[in-house]
Amino acid sequence: MVRAMDEPTPTGSSAAELAAQLDAVREVLRAISESPFDLEGVLGIVVRHMAKLAHSDQAVIFVPSREGFYRGVAAVGVSAEGLAFERENETPLVHGTIVGRAVLSGDVVQVEDTANDPSYTWEGQKLVGFRTLMGVPISKESRTVGAVGLGRFDVRLFDADEIAVVKTFADQAAIVIDNVRLLGTIESQREELARYLPSTVAELVSSPDGERLLAGHRREVTCVFCDLRGFTSFAEAAEPEEVLDILREYHRELGAIIVAHGGTLEHFAGDGMMIFLNDPTPIDDHVGEGVRMAVEMRDRFVGLADRWRRLGFDLGLGIGVSVGFATLGRIGFEGHLGYAVVGSVANLAARLCAVAEPGQIILSERALARVDSIATAASLGALELKGFRRPIVAYALTGLSEG
Repeated sequence: MVRAMDEPTPTGSSAAELAAQLDAVREVLRAISESPFDLEGVLGIVVRHMAKLAHSDQAVIFVPSREGFYRGVAAVGVSAEGLAFERENETPLVHGTIVGRAVLSGDVVQVEDTANDPSYTWEGQKLVGFRTLMGVPISKESRTVGAVGLGRFDVRLFDADEIAVVKTFADQAAIVIDNVRLLGTIESQREELARYLPSTVAELVSSPDGERLLAGHRREVTCVFCDLRGFTSFAEAAEPEEVLDILREYHRELGAIIVAHGGTLEHFAGDGMMIFLNDPTPIDDHVGEGVRMAVEMRDRFVGLADRWRRLGFDLGLGIGVSVGFATLGRIGFEGHLGYAVVGSVANLAARLCAVAEPGQIILSERALARVDSIATAASLGALELKGFRRPIVAYALTGLSEG
């Protein structure tokens, strides 16, 4: 028999139980902060507390494996044989499984006695032998990102207090699952963009001078920052698949230009990209090369924007260019290292980009002075930019020649 979530009678939590719940929540939050991307490790802590505080004999947390199927990633109280079954066999999202019922209904569901419910058909039942079951969807911002199944060997429904405890920890599990999902998206984009980095960079950092460069050094660089205009409203209205398709094409087309001009892609964050020139590979005229790169990026973007507009997406590109000395080197931690530029020159490029109109390239005063033999520009006056105490004189590029 399937029971609604509000049928059990609450027992009332004692002071000791409430204290135990608070201690458990603190441990989970600490684990999330220390290891935000350790899916199995953190969820193992979550499921352990969840089972104990809900007085369950066993519990398993599931995440999507492919369309229509979930897999168990963390469990407590499950025999070795049952755990092997969970990991080797995906759980289908059908009415015959407690996970399927929870995900499909989007709510807490219970099976009072699996022995008297012919519609419950999960094959692992005979390996495990539980009688009462509860399934709880794990959601993040209205998206179902996982589910938890809890079981008892005796016939005894979970009460309202126990359901509330499981929901609390399901919210914590959602944070971990979503962190890992986002990391996967970032890593796949990073791998895609990595093939646009100049091969000379890899050769240089593996040379005898590579360790010195990675350790940190100071050098004059040209920074170019670009991002999309109208991206936020587009991302809110479009389907996620459409957003990713647009970003992939945008990164691919502009990434090829970055490589052609010897630029180093420091980072990208969604629609924003920070590029610097003259490090780690020296470029004699890095300012001129950076401005020429910016112009080519803008021109290439025109064709992309026209095609996207026919699909109903109105996007523009803004670019900021600055030049100055910065400290460059390796940052991050083991397994997640990057090569970054640190200094006001990078901040200035980002702030100039932020005020650029669609199709506009804004140069710092110093950048224009270095390319004034080939560039024409219109003064924008002194701009009040976030993070800079004094107004910054800037110019909008109006023309470029090879004279």
